[in-house]
Amino acid sequence: MTQGFLGIDVGTQGLSIVFADRQLAVLAVGEADYQMVPGLPDGCYEQSPEDWVDALQQAMERLRQALPVQHQQIEVLCIGISGQMHGEVLVDGDSSPLGPARLWCDGRNDAEGHELTERFGVKMPRRMTTTRWLWTIRNQPDRAQLTEHITTPAGWIAHRLTGDWILGVGEASGMFPIDQSTLTYDQGLIAAWEELTDDVDVAALTALLPMVRLAGESGGELNDVGAELLGLPAGIPVAPAEGDQPASMAGSLIGEAGMVSVSFGTSLCANSVGDRAFQGVNPGVDHFCAADGKPINMVWLQNGTTFMNCAVEMYCSDAGGQAGFANVMQQLLQADPDCGGVLALPFIDDEPGIGIEQGGTGAIIGLNAENASPGNVARAALLSAMFNLRLGSEELDRQGYPRTELVLAGGLAKTPETAQILADVFRTSVTLLESAEEGTAWGAAVLAAYRHESLEDNSTDWASYLAGLASDTRVRFTPDSGIADIYDTMYARYRKLLQAQPGLSVAAATGRAD
Repeated sequence: MTQGFLGIDVGTQGLSIVFADRQLAVLAVGEADYQMVPGLPDGCYEQSPEDWVDALQQAMERLRQALPVQHQQIEVLCIGISGQMHGEVLVDGDSSPLGPARLWCDGRNDAEGHELTERFGVKMPRRMTTTRWLWTIRNQPDRAQLTEHITTPAGWIAHRLTGDWILGVGEASGMFPIDQSTLTYDQGLIAAWEELTDDVDVAALTALLPMVRLAGESGGELNDVGAELLGLPAGIPVAPAEGDQPASMAGSLIGEAGMVSVSFGTSLCANSVGDRAFQGVNPGVDHFCAADGKPINMVWLQNGTTFMNCAVEMYCSDAGGQAGFANVMQQLLQADPDCGGVLALPFIDDEPGIGIEQGGTGAIIGLNAENASPGNVARAALLSAMFNLRLGSEELDRQGYPRTELVLAGGLAKTPETAQILADVFRTSVTLLESAEEGTAWGAAVLAAYRHESLEDNSTDWASYLAGLASDTRVRFTPDSGIADIYDTMYARYRKLLQAQPGLSVAAATGRAD
């Protein structure tokens, strides 16, 4: 009998389950897909909660089929759950969903986000669950009046498995702001909410929202319904259901204040563990909590590596596909740090967080006969994305938040040497993740393992527990002060170049400069 932990992740496109042994080595994975509700208007994204449950059963069956012969008999010590944050699952008094769930990417409640941000004095982005709920109250009042519970995708799976309405503090912070002094919903803002909705016939928000629990605390136990769904015995402990961002940070073993999870892909996301609550509202910084309640400040950029990929592909389209791409990336790494004087603007899309409202205009500046090489252009394009991340992080620097280590994941990590460039841009050490630790389902298994440990010995805090799991074989890149000085000079030039972006956008759209 192999003992271990089950990690479940309810993603946007499908559900994944991992089974990890007591050392948290993944032994098997099961997956199943689901679709969006078809036929919705542009900007509307919904899924059926029962599709997640069907996928849960399918994924569990496939996981069992994937188990190695020597591990066919398993004993699950604890179950962890993560899921796409900010969804709105509305449930009636019979614990039945009131139709499809609206997802994090649904854009119908932008006005409510601005309204609540102004009223509360804290950032309430449109994707936050209660921002969606305010839209539902106003636009679907009959449905709102029938609602007795509001939860998220992860919370719904947790309820089906346990019968309880419980969320981890990180997932709960994606529903409504958390008070750092109490690590539960901010009661002052709850009062402001009730004042706003006093004239509507819906249940009080405190009665609708799930209970909040920290990592290591109880998320319930597998009940008879959950046991039948998973084919496991009832009574197995369940960790509090978490959001994909807190679970991903758990999977990255990020727990100490000053650590930053950085993911480079089509978009760019940096989650910084803070040592205190953020002050005020900044358009480029969102907020949620880690699984132990520490504040997380998130800088998210729409323009990640897309512009760099376009620049690379311009030079490798006739050079053999992936081999050509790899060749240009090698030239990128060999290019001079200052790119021969070349600078780039990477705005394939808008970037409201740093004040670029007219995107869709990438640019390469400073080309001449001596520096027009693939390496210089590709490196300048990569640096432009890193400079944007530095811009988005300036408010965190202004408020004095620590930054001790960047942990790199995502597509950029496939070219490890680029981690050195990031270290030099930020003058901060960069650590590369091991591939086995990148998934949110594995992060959910880590949460399950911590819950199991807390049942046996509650003396280890969350950050120390994660630090104890870190591998000594991880690769770390330390900043080179000389190259960092070059990047500081380039960054100052880049800030000046940004001032020309609106005019470039107009010129690109009209064919002339104003």
